[in-house]
Amino acid sequence: MPVKRLPDYLKRPIIDTEKTRTVRKILKAKCLNTVCENARCPNKNECYTKNTATFLIMGNNCTRNCRYCNITCNKPETLDTEEPKHIAQAVQALNLKYAVITSVTRDDLPDGGANHFAQCINEIRKLTPDVKIEILTPDFKGDKKSLDIIIKSHPDVFNHNIETVKELFKTARPQGNYERSLDVLKYVKQNSDIITKSGLMVGLGETMEQIDTTFKDLKSVGCDILTVGQYIQPSKNHLTVEKYYTPQEFDIIKSHAKLAGLSHYQIGPLVRSSYRASELF
Repeated sequence: MPVKRLPDYLKRPIIDTEKTRTVRKILKAKCLNTVCENARCPNKNECYTKNTATFLIMGNNCTRNCRYCNITCNKPETLDTEEPKHIAQAVQALNLKYAVITSVTRDDLPDGGANHFAQCINEIRKLTPDVKIEILTPDFKGDKKSLDIIIKSHPDVFNHNIETVKELFKTARPQGNYERSLDVLKYVKQNSDIITKSGLMVGLGETMEQIDTTFKDLKSVGCDILTVGQYIQPSKNHLTVEKYYTPQEFDIIKSHAKLAGLSHYQIGPLVRSSYRASELF
């Protein structure tokens, strides 16, 4: 089966300016990872020109092997206890007003890394108390104690991506669970006043009916913000793209999100979980 060519509207130019170099310099100086680089995000240069980046904590290696993700599944690194301070210093150096922190999945840790997330939040607030903080977390295996740690640290936005429709979960996320992801969002919403958020990729072979069901499920657990974007195959070893949605089809998806009762959403070909996150907030 021939590989589908990437449509022009999904291509982004390479941008190399003083601003993008400044962001890279600060990240390198603090020995920090970003999901922008590790997951080959198509929007990274746009974000760098705006002096922002999505920080990737707890190493480069993930304990899960999701078949759409470019992050390496390998033996996880030892946690860097200085990382929360370095994240806070980078947020200050970049003069961010809105910081986004995500992580690899760390099923090897008893709390899944919840305390590390909390420490990052606390360190940022020590240096820059007015900065809004969004975290994009794994499911912590649904562990309520881990979620309680997150709730206590009180990020401004809690994001956990559903990623795909229920019918494709075992193909795309073999170590994940659709209902568990919904339960994570539901638990945070029911036990805090934190804004909740989730994201979905399209192009893996889902139907519009399945997308509608996912939207309704997210609405039922009180999800406040939704992102939907086109899946782009990171390499030939990852899941192939079954369909490239046109901009017009993304407009149709927007109308379906509205019909499902979701009022805050970012939906488009190049939308990613943390893309223009501060605007949605």
